[in-house]
Amino acid sequence: MQNPQAPASAPADPGFKLPGDSSAPAGQAGKDADGALSTQAPIEVAPVLGAPATDTASRDLAIGGAVFLVLLIVYFFVRNAYVHHLVVKRVAPSTAGSAGWLLFVGLSFVSAAAVLAVINASKFLTLAISAPLVGIGLVALGAALFVGRR
Repeated sequence: MQNPQAPASAPADPGFKLPGDSSAPAGQAGKDADGALSTQAPIEVAPVLGAPATDTASRDLAIGGAVFLVLLIVYFFVRNAYVHHLVVKRVAPSTAGSAGWLLFVGLSFVSAAAVLAVINASKFLTLAISAPLVGIGLVALGAALFVGRR
């Protein structure tokens, strides 16, 4: 085992030291309270404005995809209930079907924007990604309500 003390021939100036570390010279390990050698804590770097967005883990994408798939299944049943509701109100079945599909598409696009924003807001919550998804979703929801009134 090496002696953690600096050799006698070392200069008096230990070189670069991290803030808060006054005991150990740069490049050497310090000692814990129990006397064992330990490495220095890593330096934390603050994010810089304009830096690239953080990468999304594949686990986060898989969870987001599963949530989106469950939402699509729920929206399919909502679509069927909406079509049935319109047919009971004496709307033509073809028109009710079209309104139901527009409702499904609108809910799907809006929830896709929401799921992407939850997965990684710094990467996906941008005007180029969220605006088309939300815009198409809201237009489809408005069209579903308009077509269903006939």
